[in-house]
Amino acid sequence: MEKLNSELYLQNCYIIQENERLRKKAQQLNQENQALLAEMKEKLPKTSSSSNPNRDPSPDSSSISTRNPSRSSRP
Repeated sequence: MEKLNSELYLQNCYIIQENERLRKKAQQLNQENQALLAEMKEKLPKTSSSSNPNRDPSPDSSSISTRNPSRSSRP
């Protein structure tokens, strides 16, 4: 019984060490992800504004439908 307890204790220590290693790696990856996201957000407005400065990123479909009837009603 004591041998089994010792084996389980060693397995538990190994799992705790591995968990700590993975936690540190996850923190590092999260920091890298946040830095890349900030960089992407910086570049995104510059890219979209230089390609088409008059483009509305979220067009309102109701305003489009109200424009078309007025144009079609003209002779």
